Amino acid sequence: MRRWGTFVHQQRINMKKFIIERNLPGAGNLTPEELQSISQTSCAVVTGLNKPYHWVQSFVTDDKIYCIHIAENEETVREHARLGNFPINSIAEVRAIIDPVTSNPL
Repeated sequence: MRRWGTFVHQQRINMKKFIIERNLPGAGNLTPEELQSISQTSCAVVTGLNKPYHWVQSFVTDDKIYCIHIAENEETVREHARLGNFPINSIAEVRAIIDPVTSNPL
């Protein structure tokens, strides 16, 4: 939000949703404390980006972590990973979301 005199100008930002795959052998064996530390690092990096960014959630499997992030672009997601020292093995922009509700026409 920018202020000029008494007028407030809001800039509209086009945010995109991304799925990130991170290969992390043994991820399913991480302790609650280790997962908390990873989460704290991610949140600190998000705050330090000083850009519109939202980490939605992550799914931990045996050897991978799949993360959902919302950002303006892929470059910002990669910057988050670099600053947090998180691997990115693949990244994809979500184009549509379907679920059981999608099966019911309006």
